[in-house]
Amino acid sequence: MILLILAAQAATLGATNYGVDAPMPAPRGKPSFADEFDGKAIDQTKWRFDVSRNAEGWYNNERQYYAKDRAENARIEDGALVIEARREKLTKTRFADWGGQAYTSAKLVSRKPRGYGFYEVRAKLPCGRGSWPAIWLLPSGGKWPDEGEIDIMEMVGWDAGTVHATLHSGAFNHVKGTQRGAQTKIATACTAYHRYQLDWRADTITIGVDGRAIMRVANDQPGGKAAWPFTRPYDLILNLAVGGDWGGQKGIDDAAFPQRMTVDYVRYWQPR
Repeated sequence: MILLILAAQAATLGATNYGVDAPMPAPRGKPSFADEFDGKAIDQTKWRFDVSRNAEGWYNNERQYYAKDRAENARIEDGALVIEARREKLTKTRFADWGGQAYTSAKLVSRKPRGYGFYEVRAKLPCGRGSWPAIWLLPSGGKWPDEGEIDIMEMVGWDAGTVHATLHSGAFNHVKGTQRGAQTKIATACTAYHRYQLDWRADTITIGVDGRAIMRVANDQPGGKAAWPFTRPYDLILNLAVGGDWGGQKGIDDAAFPQRMTVDYVRYWQPR
């Protein structure tokens, strides 16, 4: 019996598909936090620009330089946030931290970390080969993946329309091939806005699109923090990477650039 239980646990721990199809309505009432991007400029009391690894290069062998408060790469346009990746080289004369990258883009991080609750980001995605948009959460400090990562939405341009939702932790991550996630097909991901959603609770994390859950992971596995580090507030991140181990797996179509991720709004409801 013990051997059977251990075998069953091992099979579960190695599983990566946590797909589900269930209703996922957004809460009623006013959000606890929202950015409707209806001003003239990005509200830097709500967002900061992450430029921390420009000089040495970004993780995953990504190819972009993330600009700070540069309208060519991040701006408010027609009531939406535009994050634009461009094929261009900069100069150290004007950008001291430029690391020689041939692409520019932007990465916005929420000023205030948030934890349990319901998140909704309405966005339209880029489809050019080599683009890698993401809406995700990561905690400050600590070592990856021990502190956890929540990917509400990732999509690579060479597989446009396939949207991925994933959780990473010390025991479950893509390095080990044990990441917990699911994917769904959205034919109009690049031509229309869709609502990318996260319902983060102490016992479950559910991720969905347009009011339907596509992934649900329960806090029911052995391993303590290695299995479930999702117990403290995380920063919300909006970014558009270029190339990289996954995004550049089939090369980069330079002719397709510039590429845009457009965000209509970000909303968060704190649990009552």
